This record gives sequence, C-alpha cells and structure tokens, in this order.
Amino acid sequence: MPRLLVRRPSPLLAEGELTHLDRVPVDADLALTQWNAYVDAFHSRGWEIVEIAPADDQPDGVFVEDAVVIFGDIAVLCRAGAASRRGEVETVRAGVVASGIETAEIVAPGTLDGGDVLKVGRTVYVGASSRTNAAGIAQVREIVEPRGWEVREIPVTKVLHLKSGVTALPDGTVIGFEPLVDDPALFSSFAAVPEEHGTAVVVLDERTVLMSTDAPRTAAAHRARGLEVVAVEVSEFEKLEGCVTCLSVRLRD
Repeated sequence: MPRLLVRRPSPLLAEGELTHLDRVPVDADLALTQWNAYVDAFHSRGWEIVEIAPADDQPDGVFVEDAVVIFGDIAVLCRAGAASRRGEVETVRAGVVASGIETAEIVAPGTLDGGDVLKVGRTVYVGASSRTNAAGIAQVREIVEPRGWEVREIPVTKVLHLKSGVTALPDGTVIGFEPLVDDPALFSSFAAVPEEHGTAVVVLDERTVLMSTDAPRTAAAHRARGLEVVAVEVSEFEKLEGCVTCLSVRLRD
C-alpha cells in the first residue's frame, strides 16, 4: 500500500516565506479545510496516511515535500535554503525514521529544498534555485548516483522551486507553463500546459493524477491524453507559492 507523509498546516501559515509573489491574505481555517480534503483524496484511493507531528511554530511546516526526498529505499533529509525553515526537518526526521527507511542528510554549506527535486524514471532533475545551491546538488549526486540515479542540474530563476514550474505525468512527460520555465529543452520530453496552476500534478497511479481545481483547461488536456484527473482546492497554499506536490511526500512500496 502506498503511504503519504503529511503535516497539518500551522495556525501561522499566513506568515510563510514568499519569494516571487506579493503577500495577500490567507484564510487559515479554509486552508485546514482544503488540507483535509487533499488528504481525503489520497485516503479514498487506498493510500495510508502517515501524519507527521505538528509544528505550529513553523509557518511553512505544511510543505513537507521540502524537508525530505525519497529515492527508492533511501530518504534524503534536506537542509532548507531559507534559514527560517530549518526547524521543520527534525519532526520530519522522526516520521521518516519511524517508517524504517534508510536516511542520508544534506549538510552545511549545502542547501536543498525538496521542491527542487523532480524524479522521472531514474533521472533526477534538481533545480539550482534561490533555495538549493551547488553544494546541495553535489551532495545529492554523491548520495544517489551510486544507487543508479542520474542527476541533472536545472536553472530555476522564474519561480520558487523547480516543481513550481514543472512536474511529470505518469508516462514521464515533463509538463510546465512555459513562461515559468527557464529552458524546456533541458528535459527529455516536455509538453506545455495553458495555465500557471496546471504545472503541478501528483501521480496517484499509472492513469490518475491529482491537481489544482484552478487549471480546468489543463485538466481537460490531461483527460484527452486518457488520464483520470482528481482536482482539489489548494488556493490558500497557492497564495504562498505552494501547490499539490508540496503538501506531501509519497512513499510507494
């Protein structure tokens, strides 16, 4: 059974870090409602939910994807690019260790946010962003390439994280909203989507993706490819440069 690591949003969510967006009001109660519906979408499709201990003093703690990246049988614990977020990893560490997965860790001077890591088959695209530096990318390469992964560095200047601009469909096609992608030619297979919030999908299985409700034309395009689309409201997280990938870490047996 696939497992989903999640953490409920902090009451301080509205104080989260912002890099490329202007700050607008965030409704914490609505965010919690949306988070619960997001988690339910996985649970209803057979995923086991593993809830990490709350971190109410960490405004961005709900974005658990940034704290750890799973590479098959090893979990790489990240060192956040924003110093204000470095307290998030300890409770995530406890949840990962409890799951029995082997762990490795990014250490200073390296920084790595999980949102900068996109896996497509055995290829690992790592965004060189304002949050992930060269030392962090070098450490990822050192950890995973001996295990059969190929690491490719991708420039990220137009969005917060690599996966703010691109994700991948079940067949490995990388999708993105072209104005937010530095160089689509760097991906082995790329398809443009028509909406900014259509860039992010979570693969639920070989024929199903989960995405934001704020990209109906993109959803229609995915359905035309033969995919089933599960759409969820994540507006309060999108205000903070978040998306459907940021809210969980997926573990598949």
